[in-house]
Amino acid sequence: MPRQSPILMTACRIFANLCGWLCLIWASEWAGAAEPIPTVPANSMVEWSVVSKKDHADPFNEVQLDFVVTTPNHQTVRVPGFWAGGRNWRGRYSSATLGVHGLQEAEGSVEVTPYRGDNRLLLHGGLRVAADHRHFAYQDGTPFFWLGDTWWMGLCARLKWPEDFQTLAADRNAKGFNVIQIVAGLYPDMPAFDERGANEAGFPWEKDYRRIRPEYFDAADRRIFYLVDQGFVPCVVGAWGYHLPWLGANKMKQHWRYLVARWGALPVVWCAAGEGTMPFYLSKDPSAESALQKREWTEVIRFIHATDPFHRLVTIHPPSRARDSVTDASVLDFDMHQSGHGEPAFRHGALALGAYRSEPVMPVISGEARYEALEIRPKLDAADARQAFWAHTICSGCAGHTYGANGIWQVNQRDRPYGASPGGNNWGTTPWDDAMRLPGSSQLAAAKRLLESITWYKLEPHPEWVAWSGQADNKPVSPLCAGAGDELRLLYLLEPRPVALNGLRAGMFYHLEWFNPVTGVRQPASRLIPDAQGNAVVTPPADETHDWAAVITSP
Repeated sequence: MPRQSPILMTACRIFANLCGWLCLIWASEWAGAAEPIPTVPANSMVEWSVVSKKDHADPFNEVQLDFVVTTPNHQTVRVPGFWAGGRNWRGRYSSATLGVHGLQEAEGSVEVTPYRGDNRLLLHGGLRVAADHRHFAYQDGTPFFWLGDTWWMGLCARLKWPEDFQTLAADRNAKGFNVIQIVAGLYPDMPAFDERGANEAGFPWEKDYRRIRPEYFDAADRRIFYLVDQGFVPCVVGAWGYHLPWLGANKMKQHWRYLVARWGALPVVWCAAGEGTMPFYLSKDPSAESALQKREWTEVIRFIHATDPFHRLVTIHPPSRARDSVTDASVLDFDMHQSGHGEPAFRHGALALGAYRSEPVMPVISGEARYEALEIRPKLDAADARQAFWAHTICSGCAGHTYGANGIWQVNQRDRPYGASPGGNNWGTTPWDDAMRLPGSSQLAAAKRLLESITWYKLEPHPEWVAWSGQADNKPVSPLCAGAGDELRLLYLLEPRPVALNGLRAGMFYHLEWFNPVTGVRQPASRLIPDAQGNAVVTPPADETHDWAAVITSP
């Protein structure tokens, strides 16, 4: 049995100061049972519940509730509440600030106490952009290297709860993954209300989009809570981009307010949409739909920022670059890429380096790249997945990267593969649990361990510091380099050829350590001494023909 979740809320029933949709709804409409001040560890979630004394014909659309909280340092936080069905509304809250947090003009309070466990998200707080605007950090400033996995359809019933979901989580946890990209029910690769997208309670919306269905999110809660309990950051993708024209901008904002109210108190990251500007596969006017989506997703992102009192990071998953999928790049906290499945490694690097050099400055990651796949064409194996990781990561300044395996994202079951896409193609039948064991995930996990053994958060891309030594035949892809002054360099070579380094400090002794990206084995360190001009030539081990990485450090 899994251990008791520290984030499955401390529940208390309270009176609340609440806001109406267009006018104030006084607290006399609401009933609750006041309890003694509960305590909750820092960064853990507490839930407040209220019950309406009267029926509403259409509560989801007629009533909007906020819980107004005063913090120990006398700041006011307006927390969106959510309709929980019938006459019931709830609000969820968390804070790192120790002390008593009280509800204004109400009889409910919570005391935030120090967290004593080992969950890094609760110990250090959720994610933020680091001070250099290039990397991620926990709220307390501890560096965070993003290694994500795409479970796009992971909230559907085909990934069975609890056995399948927890098995996949355990595998990714053991390998060191720390972000799960997961869609909140409005999925890719299917039309709306396709039965393959239902969870144990059905769909997130009624089929006419009149109102949201709390039953769906009650079931989804279990999975999102479990991810946080296991130390994963849920990167919640609100919808695939083409759902926005179907719902309309106002309904999509309602959808996002509901997500913020449900999960904003957890250490999540928000991804407004998947492939935000991609129209539906069978669209009759794709150009017009794409332009509309670009405009309206930008407004939805502004709405997310304005609604979320916890200020979780926000991005959008794009057809190419997030900053190209919105009308104003400043609405983004970080730039997520879909850097291509069939694209060669150097194009992954070029996309990343271009974004790194763009304004406004923000962290850059690939949120989808070269899915490891046994069946689709072109066939992509572990080498393709790891080459995309190294190329994009080094050229983006080492903020992080997301892996993907075909079979997991769409949740192929062994006896029930996903089936056809709207366009008629089929992505293959590899079961999710076979895809879970593909070697690429272990190879990227080993790469993350290497990076976390050095000060990776100081690295910047420096392609000018490295070149092939001598005359290279067949014009191989250039070696890649990131560095941090004189103290650290990280190299990646797609081919095992001698490499010429420049810009080293003459007279300084360096340690050179080769890393095998296939096996994850680190070779014994050797001494590297540059010449009087600060140049040196290094050669990877001769008995292997695959790609190599190297770490060069000053003693």
